[in-house]
Amino acid sequence: MHQTAFVRNLFERVNVLKKYIMMGVKLTIGLVPKTIRKQFKRFPWLTSLYSRSLQKSGLSYGIPTKRKTAKLYSRLIDFQEVKLNSLECPQSDIVLIILSEDHERLAFTLSSLVNQKSTISVILWVNDEAEYTQYIDKHPFKISVCKFWPSELELTNLFLINAGDKLHPNLASVIGPLSSSEHKLAYVDSDFITSKLIRHSPKLHCDWDPDLQLSTGYINTGLWLRTSSELSNGLNLLKGQTGIADFVANRYLHSPNIKIHHIPLVLVHSLDSKEQINAPLCKDMTDKISSMARVTKHDSLPLFHMLWKVTQPPLVSLIIPTKNSYELVKACIESILTKTTYQNYEILLIDNQSNEKTSLDYFALLSQNPKIRVLQYNDTFNYSAINNFAVSVADGELVGLINNDIEVISPDWLTFMVGQACRIDIGCVGAKLLYPDGRIQHAGVVMGYGGGAGHAHKYFPRDHSGYLNRLAATNCFSAVTAACLVVKKADYLAVGGLDEVNLQVAFNDVDFCLKVLALGRRNIYCAEAELFHHESVSRGFDDTKEKQARFFSELGFLQEKWAKYIEHDPAYNSNLTLRRENFSIKEC
Repeated sequence: MHQTAFVRNLFERVNVLKKYIMMGVKLTIGLVPKTIRKQFKRFPWLTSLYSRSLQKSGLSYGIPTKRKTAKLYSRLIDFQEVKLNSLECPQSDIVLIILSEDHERLAFTLSSLVNQKSTISVILWVNDEAEYTQYIDKHPFKISVCKFWPSELELTNLFLINAGDKLHPNLASVIGPLSSSEHKLAYVDSDFITSKLIRHSPKLHCDWDPDLQLSTGYINTGLWLRTSSELSNGLNLLKGQTGIADFVANRYLHSPNIKIHHIPLVLVHSLDSKEQINAPLCKDMTDKISSMARVTKHDSLPLFHMLWKVTQPPLVSLIIPTKNSYELVKACIESILTKTTYQNYEILLIDNQSNEKTSLDYFALLSQNPKIRVLQYNDTFNYSAINNFAVSVADGELVGLINNDIEVISPDWLTFMVGQACRIDIGCVGAKLLYPDGRIQHAGVVMGYGGGAGHAHKYFPRDHSGYLNRLAATNCFSAVTAACLVVKKADYLAVGGLDEVNLQVAFNDVDFCLKVLALGRRNIYCAEAELFHHESVSRGFDDTKEKQARFFSELGFLQEKWAKYIEHDPAYNSNLTLRRENFSIKEC
């Protein structure tokens, strides 16, 4: 058995043992009286040890309990209520468009509208107009019913919801002023509400993400439009079994440069129903997308995987820097050669002053493979400089930055990443990286974690759906890690590559991604590309005074240069915590 495979199997067995041990410890602690447990909490080191052990065992990955989450959300509701009550209510009317096929849920929505603090009129958008005329003149606001939008009817301040949605009474205070702004479309956050009007399970969205819309249809209620002319490109979708999510996806496909404003306030409360298990978009929409990508539905979650089509598969230059590390490099390169289905690639192994005979002999053997070039970099270690050197001599239209401690899991990893990278509006493409024990190491980078940047969903189980399915679905992040990153060589060169002066080791990939973002590109976390990452095994950890000083210097540089993104990452909701990498609600 290959040594790294043996080590991985050993890891797995040890972690199973740890899991059973921690299950016993957790069960035992649960039997201890609360008064005694409180005494233990007087020793922070003990609670910290227990927390870390739970996390490493896989029994916990930092998500608060349901009780804690409910408490955090209650505080957030109070915080937002103060903000909403401080806003002035505008004089402009709201035209509420309700997509309805369910009388019971429609009745719930209409009865709740009496609490609105502004004047509203309602349009029921339905398939059978005659079936819904019974609602006209039964409420203290104007109601009309239509199946097709009258082309001559030009209205302003439209708000689209579904039957079963309840609106916040101060809705007009937020969306009214939008009619005089530069925005044409906007969406709000939402939550669920019980029949007893108890709010829970908030959907705290990121800013506009077209790829998340295509994969999960995340904007499916609470959509504001300045005028009814904005409906023109989506009219044929708003009928039958289709709805708001399809409309938004269709608007993007018609106008890829469309900008949709996000309001991070929970203003729509959807009546409890069974968890969504159907596809997030209708068949008409997936048929449209199928001309550009192969669309498949996730086995158990309401989301799509999309393999974007490439007319002529480009050459990809996979760049792997290393110093010695025979076992790691062998596992990395052999996994690429034997498991990767995408074949139009070259490997550039950059040898940074290796001196171990076993490694040097193996590198000499590799150089005989026509797919592999072994290049020498005879200067002190500088991750940025090494990769910049390699890109300058790479032949590929795309370049892939690959750490020497990466191992391929999914054979189609490069096929999916290349498909994304070839799209004209996509910049950096990152992968789902796993620790050897199967926990998440990287699934996108969030700005602001730890005052700088951190990995989304770190330590979550491999098969977890993540927050609002963002771990399982391909979606946008401001940055991705360069441990496995594919990008157009032209974009790499356009931004000057990695910063080899100010960011020699840490945060160079984050800085690079944000520079590519400034080109007008979107950076993508590709959930379909799964690989192991034996993080920092070859380089070691920042455990010396010199390394720590360099780290904090590079962190300071990042904080000063990219303060805007650290203050507000558009790929992360401002109501979520930055203290942990688990998408929990922040403590207000």
